[in-house]
Amino acid sequence: MTQVYGEDGTARAVTVLQAGPCVVVYKRAPEKNGGHAAVQIGFEPVKGERVAKAQVGHMKKAGLTQVFRVLRDMRVEPGKEMSVGQELTVAEFEPGQKVDVTGVSKGKGFQGVIRRHHHHGGAATHGSMFHRAPGGIGASSFPSRTLKRRGMPGHLGAVRVTAQGLKVVAVYPEEHIMLVEGAVPGANKGLVVIKPAVKVRTKAKQK
Repeated sequence: MTQVYGEDGTARAVTVLQAGPCVVVYKRAPEKNGGHAAVQIGFEPVKGERVAKAQVGHMKKAGLTQVFRVLRDMRVEPGKEMSVGQELTVAEFEPGQKVDVTGVSKGKGFQGVIRRHHHHGGAATHGSMFHRAPGGIGASSFPSRTLKRRGMPGHLGAVRVTAQGLKVVAVYPEEHIMLVEGAVPGANKGLVVIKPAVKVRTKAKQK
């Protein structure tokens, strides 16, 4: 993350993302994909020895000489045609556009209920023995069990998260870099998927 300054001098926190270039390696027909047209795209070319043999064969079947470390399926908008071998770059986006960024959040390991579920905890003085403990987890006589989805200590983070409606601040096609306002899931150098925002608020709705 870094910050950029607007024309009025205000500072905005942004995240620098490397977006592509990606290559279309496979097309999924709507009749075989639940009625939705989709493509498979590859990112970060690598040597053939660094991927499974099945993936190398998958690329040869598509008529491509490159193999990619990352493969992801992307739904195609109706009326938009894509062909195998087509390159997708950061130029697909433009400043001011809203995007959804999906990634894997940072793993925090085993955590208690205060950090994991934002419980308030007990008293911190007068001999308190439950300062950070979860407290009662269910009544005795009824229902005589712990209900589902009760907040308990456990593993925190390392899950798929989508940050929705982030604004594209700047796009640099020659460097394959874009800036989005705010934070995105995951650690530095983590892998993310960038898509046009699904829930775009119009000016009429904002009023």
